[in-house]
Amino acid sequence: MDKIEKQQHYNNLYGYYQNLFTSKQQEIFENYNFDDLSLAEIAENHDISRNAVFDTLKKVEKALDTYEEKLNLYKKDQKLNFLLDEVAKYTTKDGLDIINQIKEME
Repeated sequence: MDKIEKQQHYNNLYGYYQNLFTSKQQEIFENYNFDDLSLAEIAENHDISRNAVFDTLKKVEKALDTYEEKLNLYKKDQKLNFLLDEVAKYTTKDGLDIINQIKEME
């Protein structure tokens, strides 16, 4: 998995599990992945070492993998969306409205 694929993978998982992390872990993850800040910039902003930022990111990534391994929320959501898209091919306008309501619930 290259760097872009890895980042996309963790960003997807983070969308499901972000509330399981402390606010500090969330800030560091978001600074790195969404704000595109370097480890040094994040360390300076949070008054911690660059190594502490790196360790936090690795802990969050490991936790995301563990949560997904145990709960499979992302995998189940992907499967549900695939099946809803398949059903949408064979349904009426009213059925499409219901499918869209289901997708909006997620």
